[in-house]
Amino acid sequence: MAARKGNPVHGWVILDKPAGLSSSKAVGIVRRIFTAAKAGHGGTLDPLATGILPIALGEATKTVSYAMHGAKSYEFTLQFGSQTSTDDREGEVIATSDLRPDKAAITAALPGFIGDITQRPPIFSAIKVDGRRAYDIARMAVADGLDSLPELDARQVEISRFELRATTADSATFFVACGKGTYIRSLARDLAIALGSVGHVSHLRRLSVGPFGEGEAISLDFLEKLEHSAAAFEHLKPVTSALDDIPALPVSTGEAAKLRHGQTLPALGPGAEARFSEIVMAGTGVALAGSVPVALVTVRTGQLQPLRVFNL
Repeated sequence: MAARKGNPVHGWVILDKPAGLSSSKAVGIVRRIFTAAKAGHGGTLDPLATGILPIALGEATKTVSYAMHGAKSYEFTLQFGSQTSTDDREGEVIATSDLRPDKAAITAALPGFIGDITQRPPIFSAIKVDGRRAYDIARMAVADGLDSLPELDARQVEISRFELRATTADSATFFVACGKGTYIRSLARDLAIALGSVGHVSHLRRLSVGPFGEGEAISLDFLEKLEHSAAAFEHLKPVTSALDDIPALPVSTGEAAKLRHGQTLPALGPGAEARFSEIVMAGTGVALAGSVPVALVTVRTGQLQPLRVFNL
């Protein structure tokens, strides 16, 4: 998150990120366009990738984790025949294979990658290892002339859909719907190896993040033409846009005032249990005074407690 001088602008911008731009740089450009004091993004997208990068401005940054934890979907192309140090087209070739799997072999392999699977993230990634970014560790290893790069610990991720969309003599294009923490580069690498070949991601596009999809995305070129204009704000979505999957709780003016001051509300007693039952089941909810978000809330020890208060 970046907090700098600027105006109190609050909401989400659903950016269609172009290739060649880092997520952090994209955030900086959008923050400048809206002259916003605070900005962050809902899930890193590699520079070579295109597609959905939700950018939170102002108080919307308090809901970023809900976007990042949501399901995501991608389209990617797996180039067979060469594995790279980064598992995409930007890395050095570290292994080659003459084998090119056919459509039938690829289709037969996909069910083994659906459900809860274990994958090892790429060493060139933003994962932190002992307080350092993995890509910094990898770059140091390359600079030191090491014969092999360190490996990250494997982790469990969820793949709900994995479909073959098209094939060529040397590549295959897929659609993937997955959960938090999934690395498409790792998925592509592991699939190629399972097919007796090697490969890397040559094209990657993110189609959706949580509730945000291509239908509401705006290109950076178009958005830059609207810089510092009222028209730009027509593309600013509400702060609560990332909270579609959690229950909303209407509160009175008096209750809203208490929550904004960090005070709790009784969640037990006649009528109270039914009122707060959805939040008890979900774990978290959003309190609304009319259409204005007041706080992210939870129920603990018989009390409705504010987790994050919105300054709106």
